[in-house]
Amino acid sequence: MARWSRLGLVAAVAVGLGFVPACGKKDTAAKPKVGIITNCVDPFWDLCEAGANKAAKDFDVELVFNQPKSGDGDIQKPVIDAWVSQGFSGIGVSVIKPKEQTDDLKLVAKKSVLVTMDNDAPDSGRVCYVGVDNKEAGRAVGRLVKKALPNGGTVALFIGSVTSANGQARPAGVLEELATPDKNGLAGRHPSRPELSGKFYGNYFLVDGEPKIDDMVKEKAASNAQAMLSRLDGVPDVCMVGLYAYNPPSILEAVRSKNLVGKVKIVGFDENQETLKAIADGHIEGTVVQDPYNYGYKTVEVLAAEARGDKTKRVAGSAPYQVITRDGGPDQTINSLHIKFPKAGDYLTAMREQLASVKR
Repeated sequence: MARWSRLGLVAAVAVGLGFVPACGKKDTAAKPKVGIITNCVDPFWDLCEAGANKAAKDFDVELVFNQPKSGDGDIQKPVIDAWVSQGFSGIGVSVIKPKEQTDDLKLVAKKSVLVTMDNDAPDSGRVCYVGVDNKEAGRAVGRLVKKALPNGGTVALFIGSVTSANGQARPAGVLEELATPDKNGLAGRHPSRPELSGKFYGNYFLVDGEPKIDDMVKEKAASNAQAMLSRLDGVPDVCMVGLYAYNPPSILEAVRSKNLVGKVKIVGFDENQETLKAIADGHIEGTVVQDPYNYGYKTVEVLAAEARGDKTKRVAGSAPYQVITRDGGPDQTINSLHIKFPKAGDYLTAMREQLASVKR
């Protein structure tokens, strides 16, 4: 997605400023106002918005939910600054570039309660983080890869960004899970395609030695997948891993276009409805999911409580991820986290009910 034009930015801020009281002062008699801004537009965030809307009703706050059309921290800043100037009591942010945004967020946290979700900025002054441990979730993806290719093979990773916290942690977790002490990022050439350079992690060869980045542009995600399939034409034991919500459907579309469904393995991240349906149909091996509905709900719950002086709702630690496969499985305790393994069909039904439960 292209960056907003300067006109678009002005318009976005102008819309936000429409909420400013006429005298510029916060109305202490009014219900608290809170805002949530995501890192892009995606069905993942529709689920989050449904949860946030439910919490806004349950905890009697006014909510503004913003899905910016570009995955760029510069897009978030004017919206957040407008909310601060309007006297919003709390703001939830999926931080796009923690390193670049932390100083600005520190200023926000001095004027409004700040919660990070999905993507953290731990040094920003936020009161808590709502989300999974993305490295642990990445390790779960790695276990799905090993299940799909138990004897090893060729792996390609696809992701929107490697500057965000989750964009760094997820692939790191995948590769830690695949690695062995003697092959943990060992540079080399593909065993049967010496023209392909990459790195070895245990019995797995990572093409190019790093994820293919699409900058959260879905068209680029699709072209990345198509290009990779062309490069790996005829290579056996291939697994393509999509680490942002839109990546698995883009990979599946590319695989279908070359009639390779079932031959090229696909492992995903997040609960895109197309991904879940493809898992239920046996076309994708599985996906590791977060809980965007409850991200939205919990973030608003915390912000509502903080607005009324209640600090007891703050989150400590990370939320558990879940592993979705066609047939599911029993719960497990993994690294002290209670992990559920639902069936794709069951999870898809529950997710659709969540979306339908609250009118956006």
